[in-house]
Amino acid sequence: MSEKLTHLREDGSAHMVDVSDKAVTKRVATAQAVFNTREDVVPMLMTGNLPKGEALGTARIAGIMAAKRTWELVPLCHPLPISKVSVDFTAQQSSVIVTAQVTTKGVTGVEMEALTAASVAALTLYDMVKAVDKSATVTDIQVLAKSGGKSGDWERGQ
Repeated sequence: MSEKLTHLREDGSAHMVDVSDKAVTKRVATAQAVFNTREDVVPMLMTGNLPKGEALGTARIAGIMAAKRTWELVPLCHPLPISKVSVDFTAQQSSVIVTAQVTTKGVTGVEMEALTAASVAALTLYDMVKAVDKSATVTDIQVLAKSGGKSGDWERGQ
């Protein structure tokens, strides 16, 4: 794998990578964000019993919308024909794991879209619980896996 940064020209200036010669393949990426809160807040979050109402549905829609608009938020991302976005929540003792998976059939990967979906969904959880826990945090935003494209499949930890 080349160590050259593809978003930089020879003079060091940023540019959008030309992907017009790349093959169209099915591409999938999965990312996560961890929403940390107090132990007593997790059940309220998971049951929709918060002052602002049902948080998970709101966060899911926010994540889906964010994935579709990643190219407007991250300057050098390409607009992609998103085929599917899923955002799921797994309750832990004092946190909620937000997992986003994005699928496309295109010429470039959807890692940024999955990261954006997980991040915005987790930020929405913060917005929904800040009335009961202002010290909540969002951490561990990371790509978990990707498939498709020239570089093939990749999974964190393998």
